[in-house]
Formats: sequence, C-alpha cells, structure tokens
Amino acid sequence: MLKVISFTICPFVQRVTALLEAKGIPYQVEYISLSDKPQWFLDLSPNGQVPLLVTEQGDTLFESDAIVEYLEEAYPALQPALSPVQKAQNRAWSYLGSKQYLVQCGAQSSKDADTLKTRSEKLATAFAKVEKVLGEHRFFNSDSLSMVDIAWLPLLHRAQIIKDATGYDFLHGFPKVQAWQAAVMATGLAQKSVAEAFDQRFADYYLSEQTLLGRCQRTCAPCDCHAQNLEADCCAEAEIRRCTPMPATSGCCDSSGCGDDSRCG
Repeated sequence: MLKVISFTICPFVQRVTALLEAKGIPYQVEYISLSDKPQWFLDLSPNGQVPLLVTEQGDTLFESDAIVEYLEEAYPALQPALSPVQKAQNRAWSYLGSKQYLVQCGAQSSKDADTLKTRSEKLATAFAKVEKVLGEHRFFNSDSLSMVDIAWLPLLHRAQIIKDATGYDFLHGFPKVQAWQAAVMATGLAQKSVAEAFDQRFADYYLSEQTLLGRCQRTCAPCDCHAQNLEADCCAEAEIRRCTPMPATSGCCDSSGCGDDSRCG
C-alpha cells in the first residue's frame, strides 16, 4: 500500500491525498512533527519537506508536483482522453494553484489588518486569473474532476474554513470561483483528504490569539468582510470592538503549519 508522510495542516500534502481519494487508491498516512523531524524522515527526504510518497515498490518520491504527476501516470487518469497540449495546460494551471499555498498561509497568519489586506490582494491576483477562464462547466474545464481541481482544492477548502469561521472572504468579487469552490467542496474530497484533527489543528494555528482572524473570531460577530472593506484598526488588540454583521459597503470592524517553504513542498 502507498504511504504518505505528512504534516497535519500542510496544503501540499492535501493535494496528494485529495488525488488519492479522487482516484480511489488505498493509502496510509504517517504524521510527523516538522519542528522535530525524525532522522528516518530526513534520510528519505532530500529537501526535508513533506509530502513524501513511498510507493508499493518501496521507492520514495518527494515534491508534491512530482508526486501527483506520478499518481496520474501510474494509475487510471482523471481525464484519460486529454491531448498533450491539454495535459500541459492542466499542469500550468495546477502549478499556478500550488504556488499560492504559501501566499494563502501567510494571509491566514496575518497579525494586523494592513498585512491581511496586502496578502489577500496578492492572493486575489491568482483568483482573478482563474475567474477569467472558468466557463459553464461544473469544475475547472469539464463536468468531471481534473488535476487542476485537485491542485486548487486546498486553497478553496481553506478559504471556505476562514469564511465560515470569521466571515472574511478571500474569494470576494469572484463569483465563478465561488461557484467552482462550491462544486469542489460538494465532492467531499476536502474532508476526506485531511486528518480527523485537521479542523482543530488549523484553528489552533491560523485562528489563534496570534492572528487577526483568530482574535476577531473570538471577539466579534462574523460579518461580510474582505480586503476592500477591511479597516486598518480592525480588531486592534488595544481596543477590540464587539460588533454585529454589517453590509460590505459600510466597512467592517471584524474580518472576520505549514507557513513556510522549509516545511512543505
């Protein structure tokens, strides 16, 4: 059986496990602490990052891009009839998605409104590019899942968690991406591809007292908030304000580890 070496909340790992779930491939997961990496893991991983995939033959693969390409080639493809050009296009859009994982991690861990706004706007540039190419299909480019959907699933999943918990919407202004998010989340792959402890570990890291989103979740009622209406003093530690939901146009006083590339890849 395939084995995935993982860190609980790493989006790069979720990309791999989501593909395994989508293909119905049996696998097991071994979790490690990235703050205290075991020597056996360092011996297997040239870059010291998760995920790692150990194949049924005992070969070890690293880097999520390489792992998902192996899984797509070694097992029945999600979209078997694609031309070489279509496969290359899918890879390119998938790379664009995976490049945003750490951008989103940084936005989620922002400690003040200005930082959250700046990082959200950087993330939004990628969502804007997808918004332009999404069509009438249920998923990215068809009515069945593709490698692109799998690559963007960790981003869409985390955006949903943040919105549900705080009201802050990373996808504000992108209706096609929001519809795509709903379709991907409806598959159930997001929950199937993470550990039982994922929600709590995610909250502990990104919705703690150390982050703006975490402080606001604890002190304010969720409202329709996003980068364009986020006040600079939102949930400032000196004067956290308890508020009620307000329309996006009136401003907002509550916006509603993986964290760095030395851990995941």
